[in-house]
Amino acid sequence: MTDFQRDILIGLMFITGIFVFISGEFIVSTVLFAAAAIFSNIFFNRKLHG
Repeated sequence: MTDFQRDILIGLMFITGIFVFISGEFIVSTVLFAAAAIFSNIFFNRKLHG
């Protein structure tokens, strides 16, 4: 997966989390925000160390 595809995936998870939060599904939005943060950190750390 290229960097651009990863950025699109993380961005879509974040945007979807915002819309889900607005609709009132707080547990689902929390999971989406957490997944976006974890994936972002994993990919960022791989760039720094590898």
